[in-house]
Amino acid sequence: QVQLVESGGGSVQPGGSMRLSCAASGNIFSIYRMGWYRQAPGKQREFVAHITSGGMIMYADSVKGRFTISRDNAKNTLYLQMNSLKPEDTAVYYCHASRAPPATDYWGQGTQVTVSS
Repeated sequence: QVQLVESGGGSVQPGGSMRLSCAASGNIFSIYRMGWYRQAPGKQREFVAHITSGGMIMYADSVKGRFTISRDNAKNTLYLQMNSLKPEDTAVYYCHASRAPPATDYWGQGTQVTVSS
């Protein structure tokens, strides 16, 4: 089992910044990819960014140039630095991990990010 605990959400004005953290624990040795997803009210959960164990990074087009995903392997922690936040970034942000074998997905409990003036 893998446990993921997010922190760092809250409220911010448009144009502001926020950093999310995701602490991983448990059987983390077979995790090959970690990332962030988000779900806005009335919408489906969508991909935001991920980073593989080999360091490959991918972003959704909507956040490219504004968000940065990173990880601290010593702390087993994943980060999402969010800059130039927009009201449309408002959502619950979920940490995600993929582990294999066997192929298994894990999710955190989510943290609310609200961008509003």
